[in-house]
Amino acid sequence: MAGLAVAALALLAALGSQARMTRIRRALRVLRGSADEADVMSVTTRHAAELARLAERVDALDARLARTRRDVASSLRHVAVVRYDAFGDVGGRLSFSAALVDDDGDGLVITSIAGRAESRAYAKGLAGGESEMPLSEEETEAARAARGLLSATARRKDTS
Repeated sequence: MAGLAVAALALLAALGSQARMTRIRRALRVLRGSADEADVMSVTTRHAAELARLAERVDALDARLARTRRDVASSLRHVAVVRYDAFGDVGGRLSFSAALVDDDGDGLVITSIAGRAESRAYAKGLAGGESEMPLSEEETEAARAARGLLSATARRKDTS
């Protein structure tokens, strides 16, 4: 019984190889210019089907690329940090304002004010680079710097 199964598999493999060799011979006759019309049609049809499959794959990849570009544009990828001394008696520039924005300038500014005995943190939202809440000088500087990174990115995209 096992021998019969092996023989059947060998027969299928031989038939598959024969069919492939027939296709290769037809393609070779077409390339040499000695093909008849049936050979040319067979090769042309097979290649047309392969091109159609490839076109579908390209369309799917284009759609994935468009989704990826939208995802990247909405990610908080433009970051700027401004460090400073918030109080005259505390040195080392331990206070900071950090702006994180996407390609539209939407994001947030996070500020940490370090004092001698305590520290406080604040977060303010940004929409189009602007905040509904008033921004300190350092927060404004960080937001502008992050938007400057955004502008530099846009300039690089325009020239490439």
